[in-house]
Amino acid sequence: MLIREIAGRIVGVEVVELNAQPEHVHMVAIIPPKYAVAKVVEIIKSRSAKVMREEIGWFDKPYYDTPSLWSVGYFVSTIELDEEMIKKYVKYQQKQDSGQAKLEF
Repeated sequence: MLIREIAGRIVGVEVVELNAQPEHVHMVAIIPPKYAVAKVVEIIKSRSAKVMREEIGWFDKPYYDTPSLWSVGYFVSTIELDEEMIKKYVKYQQKQDSGQAKLEF
């Protein structure tokens, strides 16, 4: 996957778990303390947007007036004690999300 490939080019960064959904991405990554988390996220988002624009031509139409495909925000949390639980959450997030927001009319 593109995000794993980009992160893998940053020395010491490892994507442990990844779940990409149509509107967002959940990721567990190991980022060495010598890197600012914000910089790693910036690199992943900017480089993946560039590749997607090059490979998927129609992306330029809805995003023609912005340099990126990603939103400016992101959420980061450090983990220590429940790493396995967090990895499972990320891995099965799509399955969990699909059963939560069912509206009946």
